Amino acid sequence: MRPPAPLLHRDDPDKAPLVGHVKVTREDWLNVARDILVRDGVGEVKILPISQRLDVSRSSFYWYFKSRGDLLSALLEEWESRNTASIVDRCAMPAETITGAVCHFFRCFIDPELFDQGMDFAVREWARRDDDVRDRVDAADQARLAALTEMYLRHDYAPDEADIRARVLYYMQLGYHALDVQEPMEERSTRLAGYLLSFTGRTPRPEEVEESNAFAMQVTRGQ
Repeated sequence: MRPPAPLLHRDDPDKAPLVGHVKVTREDWLNVARDILVRDGVGEVKILPISQRLDVSRSSFYWYFKSRGDLLSALLEEWESRNTASIVDRCAMPAETITGAVCHFFRCFIDPELFDQGMDFAVREWARRDDDVRDRVDAADQARLAALTEMYLRHDYAPDEADIRARVLYYMQLGYHALDVQEPMEERSTRLAGYLLSFTGRTPRPEEVEESNAFAMQVTRGQ
């Protein structure tokens, strides 16, 4: 069973109420477009089906977007500003140890507010059919790998080793989600210390493991 679509702007109690003749916002159009992209692929992201789901006229789309292409560009910009920026930012966070730094990186893949796993793989599938999107995916991967490599360099790894460890860590993490591993967080947390040792060659501090696992359990319980 698929999860329900994200709340629309007008239905979200944390959002300001809409006024006048406005029934939906630009954010609403993007929310539904994103949901369709993740569930059904870019070929199904079309103006008419989105307007039907929003229960508004198709013409209202043009208050916010020039064309379907403009909407697709907005989805790509959102993906870049959310997923890639989160990884780059977390890799740059101060940490006393490399194992602590890797824990910051792991948070991106624990907290869906930081990294949208479904969106990431939907864009990668889109890139198989669109060379321009392929270029943007390649650029995003390079930016993420550069941030990870720099993270290792800051903790005194040689350049060649930093490059290899960054790739192993990044490709492992993407592959973990690509396989859609169904693993309870309680079980995954028992492996964290071993994972950190494998990815860094250094033994993590007990408090780092404890803090990271506590964060993961808090996020999991809140979902």
